[in-house]
Amino acid sequence: MTQRIMLVDDHAVVREGYRALLDRQPGLAVVAEAGEGAEAYRLFKQARPDLVVMDLSLPGFGGVEAIRRIRQWDGTARILVFTMHQNAAFAVQAIRAGAQGYVTKSSPPEVLIGAVRDVLAGRMALSPDIDHELALSRLKETPSVAEVLSPREFEVLRLLLADKGTDDIAETLNLSPKTVANIRSQIRAKLGVQSDIALTLLALRQGISA
Repeated sequence: MTQRIMLVDDHAVVREGYRALLDRQPGLAVVAEAGEGAEAYRLFKQARPDLVVMDLSLPGFGGVEAIRRIRQWDGTARILVFTMHQNAAFAVQAIRAGAQGYVTKSSPPEVLIGAVRDVLAGRMALSPDIDHELALSRLKETPSVAEVLSPREFEVLRLLLADKGTDDIAETLNLSPKTVANIRSQIRAKLGVQSDIALTLLALRQGISA
């Protein structure tokens, strides 16, 4: 039986490359592609793929929010993150949002293929580099951003780091400006900072960017 895959990445050339890689594998076929989070959510409901291979850096709302929405709509959805982000915080948030695997784009092709097979079989899959980063993050004495923020809060933080204002974030996430302002305050309270400048500096120190 052929397993149907949807690719989500904002770079068409990148999608073309790993579509060709996946289509060469026995029993795998790419049936849908999306270049942004909102499009991914819409196409998932139409195509109902067996697996979503999802980047995290997307226009509009990012991959973490897209994962959260897809899993909210279909709790059985299988999602594998394939991204340039090697920071453990992104992996923690993606998995917390509902992803079952996380592979970095610096990984060899066979690691991606193996992760696709694992997630389709219901197993968790991590590339060796991110597995190492997650192990190191557990040794830190101070709580990381990933440990204290929910996926929704993490997405708001990511948009703040992209220099988006409250109204822009509200429109992107389909929230009211008041809700965004409340989430912004919750983020600062959880991380123990008093201003957006301090929040940005903390995020940068932990290697988190837009």
